[in-house]
Amino acid sequence: HTHKWQCPDPLGRSCSWLGPHLGCQPARQPRPRRPINAPGLPSPLPLPTASPPFHLEPIKQPEPSSSSSHQISDPRSSGAPPMAVKVYVVYYSMYGHVAKLADEIKKGASSVEGVEVKVWQVPEILNEEVLGKMGAPPKTDVPVISPQELAEADGVLFGFPTRFGMMAAQMKAFFDATGGLWREQSLAGKPAGVFFSTGTQGGGQETTPLTAVTQLTHHGMVFVPVGYTFGAKMFDMDKVQGGSPYGAGTFAGDGSRWPSEMELEHAFHQGKYFAGIAKKLKGSSA
Repeated sequence: HTHKWQCPDPLGRSCSWLGPHLGCQPARQPRPRRPINAPGLPSPLPLPTASPPFHLEPIKQPEPSSSSSHQISDPRSSGAPPMAVKVYVVYYSMYGHVAKLADEIKKGASSVEGVEVKVWQVPEILNEEVLGKMGAPPKTDVPVISPQELAEADGVLFGFPTRFGMMAAQMKAFFDATGGLWREQSLAGKPAGVFFSTGTQGGGQETTPLTAVTQLTHHGMVFVPVGYTFGAKMFDMDKVQGGSPYGAGTFAGDGSRWPSEMELEHAFHQGKYFAGIAKKLKGSSA
């Protein structure tokens, strides 16, 4: 059988018998290792020593500045007075009945702390000659509003007389001029309410405000009706009274009847109630 054995070699090397076919072959000798610093080889990188030749300084964090200009504070906790809620009372009045309601609404809204009220009237579209033939008195010194100024308000109460169960043309013409605000949705999300005057009991105490809601809807405004928050006086059947759940109102008759004491109370209540809602809405969005 084949076996491996050592045999002498003339050169003094050891050899191995690999069988009758391969015979005796010199055994492999291990290749000597070159020293690390042998010629022709790159020098190895020096190993790091126990102490580095340089000193690392710790990174210093910036100290907080004591200057108030670098501090961000919550305006609600800074002690600064909160911005007032702007409520606009915008109306058209030919004979003064709606203007009378607007005065009471302003008083009611102004009674709410933190609410700033401004009264406006919309532009007249009839000339002086026509107004004279209709027996309309001269206009008051209440400032005339432009459509763009509506965007400055946090809430708006619109007042107008009725014409065949709908708002008067002067107020409708004003709404028709608010296309730019509608395009930008500048009034979207703002609360709005209405008050009105009619000639008779069946002349539009509900249809006049109801048809006005379409104007508010297209602007995305939040309609705030007064509901029955005025209380038991809304159920009084002993005397003629204007107003409805949509808002305060009055009966003008032939023009000689002026708002009653209860109708004025209703208007005051609507102004106060609406201002409270506008204040809550602005506070929740702050």
